[in-house]
Amino acid sequence: MNSAQPLRCLFAKATPTHGRPMRRLFQTSTCLHARPSPKHKSIKASDLGLVQKKKKGQKQVTAKDLPPYSKSDQAALTRLYTPAQLAAIEAGEAAVDPKDLAEQGAAREDPMKINYLDDFSTIHPVVDKPIRAPDENYDPNLRFKTGEELTEDLTNWTKDLPEGYEPKRLDWMKFMDNTRLTVGKEEAERNPRSYLAPEIPKLDILKRGSTEGEEIDAATRRLMRQTGYSHRDIKRFRVKHLVQHNVTNQTRMGKIQSMYFLAVAGNMKGLVGIGEGKSAEPEEARTQAKNAAIRNMQPISRYEGRTIYGDVKGKVAATEVELMTRPPGFGIRCQSLIFEICRCAGIEDLAARVPRSRNHMNTVKATIQALLSQRLPEDVARARGRKLVDVRKVYYGGLV
Repeated sequence: MNSAQPLRCLFAKATPTHGRPMRRLFQTSTCLHARPSPKHKSIKASDLGLVQKKKKGQKQVTAKDLPPYSKSDQAALTRLYTPAQLAAIEAGEAAVDPKDLAEQGAAREDPMKINYLDDFSTIHPVVDKPIRAPDENYDPNLRFKTGEELTEDLTNWTKDLPEGYEPKRLDWMKFMDNTRLTVGKEEAERNPRSYLAPEIPKLDILKRGSTEGEEIDAATRRLMRQTGYSHRDIKRFRVKHLVQHNVTNQTRMGKIQSMYFLAVAGNMKGLVGIGEGKSAEPEEARTQAKNAAIRNMQPISRYEGRTIYGDVKGKVAATEVELMTRPPGFGIRCQSLIFEICRCAGIEDLAARVPRSRNHMNTVKATIQALLSQRLPEDVARARGRKLVDVRKVYYGGLV
């Protein structure tokens, strides 16, 4: 035993510890006593501005200020709502304690506030269940009137007019509103049965592409003058930067470095174009490439609005691109650069191959060249002196 070792160390080994005994954890989460305190403290409603402060001279609202409906109020509500709606209103009023409403009721004033004053006599397309026409209003034999039948209705209406009376504009408007355009059940035309969901109303403050109060830079204004597009149309275009790298220009002053961008733009409905930009500032180069792509947009031919007309090829330098048409539902199966170009052009079914060099810049340019080199069936028939007939409309009635 070392004589330098304190005597209290010997007694410390013999006395049991009063701390927590060592045990093995069988779960990944930490123990409750070992967990740290929350990083953020609880935030009160008053700190967020959700509690309305009492202004000077303003009377505090209490439960006595919210009395139940009187007989005159019930009579006024009876003229506006049905008995079932009135019963629902009374049940809602009974479920809310006036004391809680006076203490916790705070009306929001922000743009996303709830419409507190709701009219229960109207159908809300989001909350309420839509009222649909009955199934009896459906008529499978419903058809539009022919020209002879509409002429007969006009003749009969003219004969029913008093002799020597010249119809006025209001009479013509009533005739157009009351005249039926179909033959069959009247309910099927006036109140047709529809299984479509009602249209959801949109908020004006959430409209995408709103340019009110936005500042337009000089480059965008120049682009608007050159192309004729509005600021909202330019923002709706799909733009993708495909290639970016550093370039160096050797001059007598030394090496000057700059950024190069190659972008593609399209409206996803048949317009597509590419543009290049180069500048010492990356953001300026991106803007140049984007504006050049929008300026160079050209229409491409799409078969059925989803694929191309036949197989086409494009070649730029040592890069060759082969684009092949595909049936519906095939998708876009190709490399990422051609995929983004197809997305901007609105092509949904296509296959592509790049058998030789796969240089990114040449691949993009060869793809645009291939898309613009399509030969339409009408042009082929005109060149051969033939008449083009769509067999699907002739033999299958357009059902294929």
